[in-house]
Amino acid sequence: MDEVVEKAKVLLGNMFVLYMKAHAYHWNYIGDNFPQYHAFFGDFYESVHDEIDVVAEHIRAMDNFAPASLARMIELSEIKEDTQIVKPEKMFQNLYDANEQVLACLNECYELSGKEKAWGWQNYVQDLITAHRKQRWQLRATLGEK
Repeated sequence: MDEVVEKAKVLLGNMFVLYMKAHAYHWNYIGDNFPQYHAFFGDFYESVHDEIDVVAEHIRAMDNFAPASLARMIELSEIKEDTQIVKPEKMFQNLYDANEQVLACLNECYELSGKEKAWGWQNYVQDLITAHRKQRWQLRATLGEK
């Protein structure tokens, strides 16, 4: 179960950085379609924020403590944080790339949880995979990709 918990902590770090990217893009987007993109980024970060809380609660339910500092979240994350304001034309691609990293981590969590028979966690991870695949589709469509 230790491997499941450690990967769940990595997922939490990844999701925290994804959340921060989306929130910063919500604050800092300028340009065409501002109302729509501002709302899109807002919906995106709100959904990830809600997921973060449940992931942390699953870590606690597996008798471990959730990471409790920004530094630890960044250390755990496989996603590079933005350290400067991102140009509007790069925001959607950056969010797409980060979401792909979250999906890869979710797939690893799913496989590990099956091996360890962590069924409740696996069930929630499956729901997250579905949600992040939908976000993938929306980001691809915004980027003009199939």
